[in-house]
Amino acid sequence: MLSNMATSLILHKRITTTLAKAKVLRGYVEPLLTKSKSDTTHSRRTVFSYLQDKEATTILFREIAEKIANRPGGYTRIIKLENRLGDNAEMAIIELVDYNTVYGVDTAAAAKKSTRRRGGAAKPKTAAPVAAEEVAVAEEVKEAPVAETEAPATPEAEENAEKGE
Repeated sequence: MLSNMATSLILHKRITTTLAKAKVLRGYVEPLLTKSKSDTTHSRRTVFSYLQDKEATTILFREIAEKIANRPGGYTRIIKLENRLGDNAEMAIIELVDYNTVYGVDTAAAAKKSTRRRGGAAKPKTAAPVAAEEVAVAEEVKEAPVAETEAPATPEAEENAEKGE
């Protein structure tokens, strides 16, 4: 039974079974995965004697061994599920760690997130939008001094300006 379950795990990368079987399967499969790291004739024959499936052995040594080459151990993950309805048995998913894309995405997203600290550097303030009334007042102030210098305010000054004085 363990060799069939190990073959299914290698072919499908994830299987659902009872928690007790998943824990026993982990102890059966992990040494085989460790042996697959060294691709020698002896290790292939040893793994084949446990699995009794040529296709699973080929996939194990070609695809899976490349992904787990740098991992020092812990090739499988057991995730507990709800109890089975029929007999209330504890269910679990056992999967190969390097083939789960869901957990890989979460860790990449978590790495990008930065922590916020209290009292950090303040961001530069952006200028608030100026109201239309404030703009009109500012324009009048700018024009007022210019208008006084160009045009005389009194009638006597106008006569003097016309005469050229």
